[in-house]
Parts: sequence; structure tokens; C-alpha cells
Amino acid sequence: MPHVVVLTGAGISAESGISTFRDSQGLWADHRIEDVATPEGWERDPERVLAFYNARRDEIRAAEPNAAHHALARLEESGVRVSIITQNIDNFHERAGSRDVLHLHGDIFKARSSVDSKMLYRLRGDEDIELGDQCDKGYQLRPHVVWFGEPVLLYDTACHIMADADWVLVVGTSLKVMPAAALIDEASDITSKVVIDPNADALVKGTGATPIVGPAATHVPELVDHWIDSKRLSLPSRYQ
Repeated sequence: MPHVVVLTGAGISAESGISTFRDSQGLWADHRIEDVATPEGWERDPERVLAFYNARRDEIRAAEPNAAHHALARLEESGVRVSIITQNIDNFHERAGSRDVLHLHGDIFKARSSVDSKMLYRLRGDEDIELGDQCDKGYQLRPHVVWFGEPVLLYDTACHIMADADWVLVVGTSLKVMPAAALIDEASDITSKVVIDPNADALVKGTGATPIVGPAATHVPELVDHWIDSKRLSLPSRYQ
């Protein structure tokens, strides 16, 4: 069975209406990264950090997976082995139906102990994290999110997954944020690689990947439909 490994970034979630830290509007507009996305910001004002991520969680709950998320789940349903490595902390891939999803930067719908990163708690329904919520050891809970200055979760696992790929599909990531950007280099030299992004032409330089310029919600379904209909992994003629 062919193995398609998909690396997704903020761009795929942005098409569902989720703001990114590069946006000039949205949740990030009134917050400095240093205040809400660093260990130092947490130490200074944990209540502000919790409020920010509670608001992000509400934003994600109110949004829906888009056509790109659903297409990837449909590809898996067709019998293709699909592994998704995502830099996103939302749950759109899972809500669309994908079952093999690795979150490099954490999962906003989990809390973890502020002193023991292995102590994880799934948030249910509309549950948030408030000041005073504690782990079983009596320490404050924090979002299960990788902040700037913290090590990326499960990176070695992601490298092994990428090395096993027959096809690599990169969607909605700038390929600039390290170490996630280096994952594409873990794929074999003979592995087919495709980058779908509005800036794909610039992003593929030096990667050996084929660019597909445009939004994920348009081009991921087109590519997946071609793969399913033709029963083989190949590029549609107009992308070759």
C-alpha cells in the first residue's frame, strides 16, 4: 500500500478562518508573541496566557474543517495509507476524519502539567483551562502547546514517518519554521514531493518538489480526486 505523508501548516487552517501569528488582524493582533507564546510570558502572567488560548480554542470550536481537510480524510478512506504531520494545534484533521495525525507543536484541546510534560489531560466539550486548575501532582495546568524556545514534540517520530513516504504532500506551510521545515529533507531522494500553497513556486526551490500554486481547499481535493479516480499516485497532466 502506498504511503502518503502530508505536512500541514497554518495556511490550511487559515482557509477555515483561523488567525495565525503573522496576521495583522484576529486574535494575534493585540498580543505580543513574547507575552503569550513563550515560557517567559507564562512565568510573568499565566492568567493572560490561559485567557489567550481559551479564546483560540473558542475560535477553533466555532470554525469547521475545510475541503482540504476532508479530502485528506477521503484519501485515507479510499485505502491509501495517509500519515499527517501537522504544525497546527487545532483539531480540524481529526474532525474531518483523519486517523493518523501527529501534532508537532501540540494540541490545544489538551492540557498538561506545568512541571511534567508527560502528564496530559484531554479537554472535553467546552472545557477550558483556568488559573487554579491543577494536575494530579498539584501543579497548575497549561496548554499542551509548544511555545517559542521549547523543543518540538515528537520530531524524531516525524522524521521516521517522513523517511517512509512514497509521496510527500506539503500544504499551507512556509517551510521556514525550523525544525519542521527540515522534515521534507528526511524523505528519500526518489520520493515524489508536491507543495500546495499560494507561494508554492518560491517554496519549492531546492526541495525537488513540484509546486501547485493556489489555495489548499481548491487544489488538495483536485489532487486527491485524481488519485482516487485513477487508482494511482500521479500528478494530473496540468500540473506536470
